[in-house]
Amino acid sequence: MVEKKAVQKAKADQNKKEKSEPKTEEAIKKEVQKKPEKRPVEKPKKARRGELRAEDIIRLAETNLDATKPVKAAIRRIRGVGFMFSNAVANVCSFGDKRLGDLSDHELKTLEDIIMNPEKFNIPLWMYNRKKDPVDGKNKHLIASQLELTTKMDINEMKKLKTYKGVRHAIGLPVRGQRTRGSFRKGKVVGVSRSKGKPGKGGKK
Repeated sequence: MVEKKAVQKAKADQNKKEKSEPKTEEAIKKEVQKKPEKRPVEKPKKARRGELRAEDIIRLAETNLDATKPVKAAIRRIRGVGFMFSNAVANVCSFGDKRLGDLSDHELKTLEDIIMNPEKFNIPLWMYNRKKDPVDGKNKHLIASQLELTTKMDINEMKKLKTYKGVRHAIGLPVRGQRTRGSFRKGKVVGVSRSKGKPGKGGKK
């Protein structure tokens, strides 16, 4: 035990001397060579649950689609494409059960053309969401921004004509005959509001 303590004391004294003495250039160079600079390693960010990574996204019909899903399921994310219409598109094209990410550029263009122009590929008319357009009388299937814009224009037209539905849209009430006693009360004053400072009925005695 005594010997160990003596050795430790000797090492401590030597370290003190080294610290107090000015370092030579050679000693400094050796220290630099011994300790290379460690750069912090950046870990790749994990995608949150429900979020898509950049490499798993394919842009089709103005919408970001999940490339890991089969075509039939992936195109349902497009506004205006539901279950029945997506099944019809999958039956028309020969690659409905393929992964969207595995499609070639030519197949992606074909897919977009089928969704945008279903009348060319004999998809039945009853699946279209815009039958007998009041402007040109044609049967159409609208998707993405076309559908949004047309819906807004229709609502504005009803408001201008002051139809029953237009008035209901304007005052923010349900349009299709729903009850309003319990539902559609968000943002409105609930209960009876009484004005302050009014005298009572009896008056002063």
